[in-house]
Amino acid sequence: MAQERENLGEKLTVWVREHPQCQIVDTIVTQSSDEAFHCLAITIFYLDEKS
Repeated sequence: MAQERENLGEKLTVWVREHPQCQIVDTIVTQSSDEAFHCLAITIFYLDEKS
């Protein structure tokens, strides 16, 4: 899971490049953790110009 967290920004960058018709209007970064795990989520709100 740590590797996935490290690559999250790169995955997001690839998605943005592959979806040029999408206009990002807001983002929320959420971090949570418990005794054993740290979780990170990047939520993107976007408008799809094709819709």
